[in-house]
Amino acid sequence: MTSPLPGRPTRMEPTDIAHRVIDDNHFMVLGTSQPDGTPRVSPVFYNHAGYRDFYWISSPHAQHSRNVAAQPRVEIVIYNSQVDPGPGTAAVYLGATAAQVPDAELPTAVGAAFSSVRSGVRPYGVEELSGDAELRLYRATVRSVEIHVRGSDPERGTGIDRRLAVEA
Repeated sequence: MTSPLPGRPTRMEPTDIAHRVIDDNHFMVLGTSQPDGTPRVSPVFYNHAGYRDFYWISSPHAQHSRNVAAQPRVEIVIYNSQVDPGPGTAAVYLGATAAQVPDAELPTAVGAAFSSVRSGVRPYGVEELSGDAELRLYRATVRSVEIHVRGSDPERGTGIDRRLAVEA
C-alpha cells in the first residue's frame, strides 16, 4: 500500500495486512487432526465471505474431510510462497471451526461462497454439492486471527519473528 505522499509508505493496520494476504492469495493450508492425533496439512483453494467464513470444495472421502468430521477444530495458514523472505513476507494464521455445510444451508452458503468468484474459478451450484454428487462444500468459521510479524519489521518488530493477534 502506498501513501498519498510519494516515497512515504502508509502504515498498514494489522487487520488491513490480514485482509490483503487473504485477498491476494488463492490457497490456504488447512491443518486438521488425524484419528491418532497427528497433524495433517492440506492445501485447498478457498473463497471467503467477509473474512469470517472460508469455503472450499472437497470430497467427503478425502482424509482432511474425514478429519474435519471427527474433529472440527482446525488451523489455517495463508501466505504467498512465491515471495523471497524479507520485507514482502506476510502470513495470516486462522484458528477456526470447520464442517461440511449441511444440505439445508447450501443455497445460502453457495451464494456466500461464490459471491465473488476469483479468476479461473467457476461457481458451483447446489445440485453439484449435494445428493449423489462426489463433492461437498466445507466452511471454516474463524475464531482467531494472527499475522506474522518479521523481527526486523520497522514498526512492530522485536528482533524475533512472532505472531500478532488481530481483531477477527
